Amino acid sequence: MLSIVVAKQTRDVGLRMALGARGRDVLTLVLRRAAGMLIPGLVAGLFLALLLTRVLEALLFEVTPRDPATFLGGTLVLGLTGALASLIPALRATRVNPVETLNAE
Repeated sequence: MLSIVVAKQTRDVGLRMALGARGRDVLTLVLRRAAGMLIPGLVAGLFLALLLTRVLEALLFEVTPRDPATFLGGTLVLGLTGALASLIPALRATRVNPVETLNAE
């Protein structure tokens, strides 16, 4: 999802870089947008997982339905995966050539 957003905003990123934004500024901008999508998704997923523990209780083996370590571990794994996945489009956005972007139109 973030890759599509970054691809659609190439002109915006190119304009920012032409006006003096450094690669670090662009990286921070994209990663903040990623966090804006990732954190609410993690919170919603955690809430839904807590609601569905009774349904999934029969599928669990040697784990209590509301085991804090399992919830924390799953949230951390998904959060780190989302953060690493958002790093790829963020790094791609830092390599935008402002001159080519502005000349494209």
